[in-house]
Amino acid sequence: MYTIYVKFKCLEGKREGFVERVRKEGILDKIRAEDGCLRYDYYYSESDTNELLLIEAWETKRHQEIHIGQPHMAQLRALKDGYIETTQLGEFELK
Repeated sequence: MYTIYVKFKCLEGKREGFVERVRKEGILDKIRAEDGCLRYDYYYSESDTNELLLIEAWETKRHQEIHIGQPHMAQLRALKDGYIETTQLGEFELK
């Protein structure tokens, strides 16, 4: 299993709106239906109302690499401009 986290610093007051828009546009459903996707979930920080954490788990790193090139990911990247200030990526092992 290949697991990454994505830590977003959202623009002031835009965190929930971003997740709702991703859901409403159908992007979440498309990602979760991708071959090899085991988990794709957003989590809200309790201490920082502008912080958003995404946990992605894939069968393999190759599945995640293919995921990045999907058309709905281009849609997501364009959507981020109005909601996200910074993005930090990292890998870790979930057991």
